[in-house]
Amino acid sequence: MKVIICGAGQVGWQIARHLSGEQNDVTVVDSNADLVRRATETLDVQGIAGFASYPDILDRAGARDADMIIAATYSDEVNMVTCQVAHSVFGVNRKIARLRAQSYLTAIYSDLYRRDHLPIDVVISPEREVASAALGRLAAPAAFDSESFMGGRAQLLGVSLDEDCPVVSTPLRQLTDLFSTLRVIVVGVRRDGTLFAPEPGDQLFVGDECYIFCHADDVPRAMEVFGKTQKAQERVVVVGGGNVGLSVAKALETGKHRIRAKVIERLRSQAEIAAEALERTIVLHGDGLDAALLREAGIARADAMLAVTDDDKTNMLAAVRAKAEGCPYAIALINDPTLIPLMAPLGIDAYINPRATTVSSILRHIRHGRVRQVYSVGDAEAEVIEAEVLSTSPMAGQRLRDIDFPEGALVGAVMKGEKVLRPEGKLRIEEKDVVVIFAMAADVPEVERLMQVSIDFF
Repeated sequence: MKVIICGAGQVGWQIARHLSGEQNDVTVVDSNADLVRRATETLDVQGIAGFASYPDILDRAGARDADMIIAATYSDEVNMVTCQVAHSVFGVNRKIARLRAQSYLTAIYSDLYRRDHLPIDVVISPEREVASAALGRLAAPAAFDSESFMGGRAQLLGVSLDEDCPVVSTPLRQLTDLFSTLRVIVVGVRRDGTLFAPEPGDQLFVGDECYIFCHADDVPRAMEVFGKTQKAQERVVVVGGGNVGLSVAKALETGKHRIRAKVIERLRSQAEIAAEALERTIVLHGDGLDAALLREAGIARADAMLAVTDDDKTNMLAAVRAKAEGCPYAIALINDPTLIPLMAPLGIDAYINPRATTVSSILRHIRHGRVRQVYSVGDAEAEVIEAEVLSTSPMAGQRLRDIDFPEGALVGAVMKGEKVLRPEGKLRIEEKDVVVIFAMAADVPEVERLMQVSIDFF
């Protein structure tokens, strides 16, 4: 498949890395020559320096015979024009655009993206993706990471192990015997900063960060087994009233659990916009780092605090300040993946990486058809892939124990029809079963081969 990626920032670079690793013909376009050079030197891609919306630049990038264009520059308007030019001038079949401004995303204007208007096949909204991820974190407050799979029937949870964790020093194969009715699999472990896929004989230790794959109905019990207590979220303080904070606050006040939220926003103009858009949520104008303002927002009585401003360091410091004021659970929005190792030393409970959520969303749409979902773990260290098994797959008709999975891959769950099953060696994989696999980045191509998700099936 020939793909043009417009925008060589973090999102564009990650998408290029994924697609080039799967033997696709990838060309990266960006007005910043240094970013293009970085992409061509570190990845197996071609690069063009120039404005992505210019027809001559797209022509040089090979738009005449491209199968797909992904517009992920920093400008919504450039992304929209790029898709229009790709369609009108070059007839590119599939066009994906990243759009940030909420006005472009309002449902009543959705006709804008028809093929005879602005021909964009898939619109990705980072803010909506991040808001969704934030709500997922709030729904699993004892986890530092979470993502839903299999239509909400299963969840990936990231859990840090404390000294009071009952399963510390227990070999993983014994967990299966001890909790035979619990549909939980430990698919990944980060120890001393290194992520790996564990083997059945491996033990878990205090300080490990475990990624567990769990049936949705078993989440409360699974968290107890790993030494975590789940507490219902009733009061939440949101620092940052921009697009993300506003989306989260709206979802909280309209959700079935009726969570009471307060929003703190530094810019008066944005605070006024948020106050007008929200019905039951109190909006406070001021600095989220101000201890007096946090107390006025009731931070000590809050069940959780969410820092989602557009500045990583503000989010981290606001989370630290909230914890110091007595808030039991703090989540920070972190764009820079190099800051993530600082989360634990600072006592921040969970983080959201908007680039990872955006990359996951774009990959889900790129791999339409057999791959139903992709979630990027950590700093693109691993992926969790949900896919339907094809009749041509090497997995079809085999028992799990007989399938030659790469060393860094583990099956998290298998869904037959509507039923989610814990993976066992004797379980036979059939055509149309849905499988979720955790795979280290280096092993993703081999997992893709096992699933037979190649250009032949697009």
